[in-house]
Amino acid sequence: MSEEDHARRDVDLEKPNAARVYDYILGGQLNYAVDRMFAEQVLAAQPNARERARLNRQWLRRAVRFGLDQGIRQFLDIGSGMPTVGHVHEVAQAADPKSRVVYVDNEPVAVAHSEIVLEGNENAAMVHADAEYPDEVLEHETTEMLLDLDQPMMVVMALFVHFIPDERDPARLIAAYRDALAPGSYLALSSATYEQQGEGTSRAVEMYKKSANPVTPRSADELRALVDGFEIVDPGIVFIPEWRPDGELHPRPAESGGLALVARKN
Repeated sequence: MSEEDHARRDVDLEKPNAARVYDYILGGQLNYAVDRMFAEQVLAAQPNARERARLNRQWLRRAVRFGLDQGIRQFLDIGSGMPTVGHVHEVAQAADPKSRVVYVDNEPVAVAHSEIVLEGNENAAMVHADAEYPDEVLEHETTEMLLDLDQPMMVVMALFVHFIPDERDPARLIAAYRDALAPGSYLALSSATYEQQGEGTSRAVEMYKKSANPVTPRSADELRALVDGFEIVDPGIVFIPEWRPDGELHPRPAESGGLALVARKN
């Protein structure tokens, strides 16, 4: 999509957008000058930001495979962002082509390009909605067509909840999704944290205050409180590379800058 197209898509080019910044950091091309400029500032303050993004994507794939191993065949990806390689539907449908995936985002560029990527995939779709209004997501005709709320599913919130400040009550938001899920469902969640972090994280958080998506890093205890009503599975709330690694252990897991968990609704 060219910058000339942004107006009819309601794309705000006055401020950098987290989804597009993340896309740039991952090496994508679905971003604008305002995002690239901001991302370079973040990279200057936090030189390992690309590695952090890569580690989170790897965790996401591991979490989806875990869900598949538990028999989950339907996934709801909240705040899914840009369609990058190894997206949820690619991992899930590689294991079972009948796996169904609904992505949700309110960023028009992410929505437009996800729709292109998913064209012709009858078991995966994009929903343009504000995930902070669960009814808008869960009662959307696309969600109702693809997902059966009476059967277990996995809700994915990868680097999403840290964009919800305390005053917007993220615990209430997560509880609304939890209450809509069938027993045996899972929540996969990752979040930025201040735990064992240096000044680079603090500088990046300050930078994001000037963006369209300020960040609220949280501790393990704070995340545990957010997922009340779920049972957190082993290994608990850990730094992102420590969550069920499928290869060589990361030598400095705290450098991922984030915590991850998967929890089950009993």
